[in-house]
Amino acid sequence: MPPELDPAPPIPDAVLHAPLQPVGANPRPLIAIILGQICLHAGMAGVRVAAPLQALTAGYSAWAVGVLLALFAAAPVVFAMKAGRLADRHGYHVPLRLAVGLCAAGGLLACLSQAYAALCVAAVLCGTGANIGMITIQRSAGRLAGTATERIKVFSWLGLAPAIANMTGSILAGVLIDGIGFRAAFGVLGVLPLAALAIARQVPKDGALTLAAPTAPHLPRRAAWDLLRSVPLRRLMLVNWLLSASWDVHSFVLPVLGHARGMSASAIGTILGLFAFSVAAVRLLLPMIAHRLRERQVLVGAMVSTAVVFAVYPLMPNDGLMAVCAVLLGMSLGSVQPMIMSTLHHITPPERHGEAIALRSMAINASSAAMPLLFGVVGAALGAGALFWVMALAVGSGSFAARRV
Repeated sequence: MPPELDPAPPIPDAVLHAPLQPVGANPRPLIAIILGQICLHAGMAGVRVAAPLQALTAGYSAWAVGVLLALFAAAPVVFAMKAGRLADRHGYHVPLRLAVGLCAAGGLLACLSQAYAALCVAAVLCGTGANIGMITIQRSAGRLAGTATERIKVFSWLGLAPAIANMTGSILAGVLIDGIGFRAAFGVLGVLPLAALAIARQVPKDGALTLAAPTAPHLPRRAAWDLLRSVPLRRLMLVNWLLSASWDVHSFVLPVLGHARGMSASAIGTILGLFAFSVAAVRLLLPMIAHRLRERQVLVGAMVSTAVVFAVYPLMPNDGLMAVCAVLLGMSLGSVQPMIMSTLHHITPPERHGEAIALRSMAINASSAAMPLLFGVVGAALGAGALFWVMALAVGSGSFAARRV
């Protein structure tokens, strides 16, 4: 038998579980993390707008454009777990550099060549880079908080970053394409993520991240799926999936339902815009009332209210009442992401936060890629309105799991 290896030296609890400097003592690291997320995600979002437009301009079919868009979400499913382990091993700065490099490479590749194959590779690079950055940023943001109240505040502020980035990247891509053309637009979008590196200097290094890493050969690597042995985490993942699917259902069904009722494109767009506005508004409000909130109560309340809104949504006779439903739904769904992230950090080991966030990311991206196909089948068989009722039943039933997280 081979000789037994010496056991690994224990990691001191004070080091392993110590958060970064609390956000209340110094807000600059949190501001830097949020701005870094905006720069990184805006570059990817801009490429995600520009690449399909370039493909359509070149005469490619709608199916080819669909494949191109799917690559932005498919790549993160494949690489999410490696990204989580990388963040657990090296902390914030090393994974962020990789994320920025991949996003920049994707944009610059599309700048050099607008061939369809090059755009597909750019989609994989940008999608993977943005996902690595998101997992790294969410993990480090959670370590800026020392209490549940601080975690809710941190993730509420952080939740605004993707919304700002999507808006900024999309508008910037359109303006650049119309003003200076596709090639130069891709070049600018490829350079934008580099700003995250300069901002990252405001985020302190976290020694615990390196110490917790299984870099030595005698530290066994546990399978990420081992985390799902935790019953609370399994329930949280179910709740997360149901609420994520609710976003997808609303985005998919509302245009179909509105079109079937003869609503104008501007009316449908306004309703979706009000939904997005209410999501942002509730996340601005959450930090101010975080000290009065408990994650479990907010999750249960959001799921019950989401189920009620879905149940009555198809019964609304006009676009004004549908807009009211959209606002209420946005308030419910907008409140849950900070609570889910806070709970996730609370119920998983500190040295495996990255893997836990990666599991969540995999579930969301896989659902976003697969659910529209299922929605199409169910909608064709039962009607668009029935999808709201199916989700009302599913989310309402899932609220029992939320009570036991």
